[in-house]
Amino acid sequence: MRYRRLLALPLVAVLAALLPVPAAPAAAAPPGTKDVIVTLFEWNWPSVAAECTNFLGPNGYGYVQVSPPQEHASGQQWWVAYQPVSYRIESRKGSRAEFQSMVTTCHNAGVKVLVDTVINHMTGVGSGTGWAGSTFTPYTYPGIYQTQDFHHCGRNGNDDIANYGDRYEVQNCELVNLADLATESDYVRTKIASYMNDLLALGVDGFRLDASKHMPAADIAAIKGKLSRSAYIVQEVIYGAGEPVQPTEYTGNGDVHEFRYGKDLGRVFRNEKLAYLVNFGEPWGHISSAKAVVFVDNHDTQREGGYVLTYKDNGIYALANAFMLAWPYGSPSVMSGYSFTNNDTGPPSNGAGKTNNATCFSGGWVCEHRWLVVANMVGFHNAVKGTSVINWYDNGNNHIAFGRGDKGYLTINDEDGAVNGRSYRTGMAAGRYCDVIHGSKSSATTCTGPVITVDANGWFTANIVAHDAVAIHSGAKIA
Repeated sequence: MRYRRLLALPLVAVLAALLPVPAAPAAAAPPGTKDVIVTLFEWNWPSVAAECTNFLGPNGYGYVQVSPPQEHASGQQWWVAYQPVSYRIESRKGSRAEFQSMVTTCHNAGVKVLVDTVINHMTGVGSGTGWAGSTFTPYTYPGIYQTQDFHHCGRNGNDDIANYGDRYEVQNCELVNLADLATESDYVRTKIASYMNDLLALGVDGFRLDASKHMPAADIAAIKGKLSRSAYIVQEVIYGAGEPVQPTEYTGNGDVHEFRYGKDLGRVFRNEKLAYLVNFGEPWGHISSAKAVVFVDNHDTQREGGYVLTYKDNGIYALANAFMLAWPYGSPSVMSGYSFTNNDTGPPSNGAGKTNNATCFSGGWVCEHRWLVVANMVGFHNAVKGTSVINWYDNGNNHIAFGRGDKGYLTINDEDGAVNGRSYRTGMAAGRYCDVIHGSKSSATTCTGPVITVDANGWFTANIVAHDAVAIHSGAKIA
């Protein structure tokens, strides 16, 4: 199996994937539209703020997606953050004041803030006390909701969804016993919009709407209509073959996560041929590029296993992210979280359950967004934005190459042997460029890694070891 070779990646590929980019000096983000999202999964607010200043802004990330900020159920598992107890901005990740300070700091660094927003449901049906001390009993959240504000679908003995082929169950029964809000109710819509408007008042720029599939698109549209100002919206709608609820229903509200992208990309990198990627995107049945937010993995899929690639796949994961950031389909989202062996494991925390400060490559924090390949390819993505694919090449197997207009060029050799002395036609201006897979532009005339020379006709020649790549772009040209 091709998967077995991941255990024997060449040293150069492992180092290229795992060595971090040095933190750049604090600076305003470069001008222009930046659409790369980084999910700092379960990072606390002071750590997000520091990362916006020290790394995300200087390295060209456009948005930081933060985990749900509302008061949540008690517990150490990661998923308690997705069980709201109230809409107070108080969680294990920090206080309201820390949240607002984070938003301001990120904006000052040129980074917009996208909030993972849980509005389909409250906690699992039961009784308890939330992180900030709010109590709840089944279908009763004092000052917010009572039993009439929830769906009670009367199916399957416990009201849980059992049949994803039944639209009614998907949108009116409970997702794994979570109290399902009656989002058709104007009262519920108003309460949800009040929470989102509170976040907008704190300065956030948009929302990732969790479990959107379990709310009719019209309900989301009605909630959106109650917002105090415009905001970027991306909806979590997981595609299921033959299911009645489809991602395309939701594109009228905003962007939609294309879950097939990561699964298809992982399957190709693991078991198929990179040559198949020549038309990756809409021809594969994926939604419109203009509405898609794509990812190699996210916090859910990296815990599901299967074809999806994750940080545990090391070099091959970095190459998949490089392809995503170079390929013109959708808006890319980079995952960045913490290591785990148990799928329920929550973020690194202190004895009181409060999330620890994120120290990259230490204390369990993986920081995929700082991996050299990933961070440098964000710059590639920004440099080539708006250009088309040109000069596609493949060997019919696992060696591919393509240009992005006259702005950039990527070649990936995922074969088990080196490709030596091959020439590549780029369409780029003659000159010397940093290979951003292996290093960064360190001055007007120097790189920290290899230099690629493009001749007057737009060609360069390179040796590429097995399971490695070369990438150049206009923003990494040196004198």
